[in-house]
Amino acid sequence: MRILGVLLLSVCCTTPLLAQEPDTTAVDDDYIEEDFSIYANAEIAGGGKRFCTSKVYDQSPNKLVSVGWDFQGSHTLTLDALGDSPAQELDVQSVQGFRFSANFPVVSKTNVLINLGVNYWESHYTIDNSDQHTLAQALQDRALRTTGLLATVFKPLNETHFILVQGAANLSGDYFFPDFQPLNLTRYSATFIYGWKKHDRLLYGFGLTRTYRIGEANYVPVLLYNYTFPSRAWGIEAAFPARANLRRNFSSRSLAFIGYELEGQSYRIESIEGIGGIADPELRRSELRIRATFEHSLKDFIWVSAQLGLRYNWNFNLDDGDLFRGFGDEDYALENDLTNALYFNVSLNLVSP
Repeated sequence: MRILGVLLLSVCCTTPLLAQEPDTTAVDDDYIEEDFSIYANAEIAGGGKRFCTSKVYDQSPNKLVSVGWDFQGSHTLTLDALGDSPAQELDVQSVQGFRFSANFPVVSKTNVLINLGVNYWESHYTIDNSDQHTLAQALQDRALRTTGLLATVFKPLNETHFILVQGAANLSGDYFFPDFQPLNLTRYSATFIYGWKKHDRLLYGFGLTRTYRIGEANYVPVLLYNYTFPSRAWGIEAAFPARANLRRNFSSRSLAFIGYELEGQSYRIESIEGIGGIADPELRRSELRIRATFEHSLKDFIWVSAQLGLRYNWNFNLDDGDLFRGFGDEDYALENDLTNALYFNVSLNLVSP
């Protein structure tokens, strides 16, 4: 209940700022692209110093509030033996769930900008004969949930250089509301980027991220690259290796993308704790989403977004504890597999001006 109160307080405290500072972020658990274009010509009082922004021409609008639904089609789940449950191959009819995110500015000075946000995702599994395996039963009966807090600091140094720092704290597992997990199971991600705004069509930066996108903690370099072609009909929006998209601008109210995104978290599965000798079960869930996206303004700042693509399984193994493996090939406590599935995602969004 304490963490739920913190989330509600965060939304209540930041919502009144929306009308005053229409800045936003696209919520993510590793890296967040900020919309600071409204400060493009900002100057420090008495100093006359100008600062760069993190937007390029025709870049997709960032989302203040997003409410959506995610659906994966049928596929096969192969589970290793666990306790009294033998190795099994089960049919998953669908995986679906509600998604919500919100992000608002709390500090908007000319020389530093800070955003805070919240996000909530859930995945409900429908599995044939799920009672035949302990893990499958946990997935169907309890589902998987992620509840997170986000913070981003954008620090423009001058007209050309900037620093971007982002941190996220997520509770992920098979919990129910209001019976939350203990706070010591929080998993933390962070990103640091040093970047250059070369001109109004090109922005790039290099940095390092601590991420759970592959399902377990890892440290990888990150490349931020946003570019709009001279024709302004096409562009690239990328935070590699997490995601990359080729953008097509049809108008200021309609655009499309082709690309991919890597999604993942480590989920504490408390319902099977101690089974099979696993004291601290963590499901390493990670998936690569190859997709096409279309976004359109319904009216003013209200946009609809639709995705259609392939969900490619990256990791669905069970570990004993929150271990740092790097890129090692050590055996997991339970090695599982998912076949790939088609998926779609639709959302209604309030975007920044």
